[in-house]
Amino acid sequence: MSTAGKERLDKFLFYARAIKSRTLAQKTIETGVVRVNGERTTASDHKVGPGDVLTMSLHERILVWRIVATGTRRGPAAEAALLYDDISPPPIAREQRSAFDVAIAERDPGSGRPTKSSAA
Repeated sequence: MSTAGKERLDKFLFYARAIKSRTLAQKTIETGVVRVNGERTTASDHKVGPGDVLTMSLHERILVWRIVATGTRRGPAAEAALLYDDISPPPIAREQRSAFDVAIAERDPGSGRPTKSSAA
């Protein structure tokens, strides 16, 4: 773990275990879902270091991370968690979701598209 210097954004996301591979990290960054210090970036070679704040939309959540250190390898999850401080807002409670999200998640049994076995 290095506390000084900067490294590529895609490498950091890979080392911090936010994304499974560097290729996926590059594709995610290119879609524009990652912000560095409030500025949207589409460059996977953008340099980040300690003190920078990353805001990203991953896994249907808004993640806000303050970088503490840059990594030198993709280690275990406990080691990766030391690279950043998670300052994300709490996830939206199930009661506060939109009616559309709740309707999809909580459908009555048998109210969907009929199958051959239920149509007979």
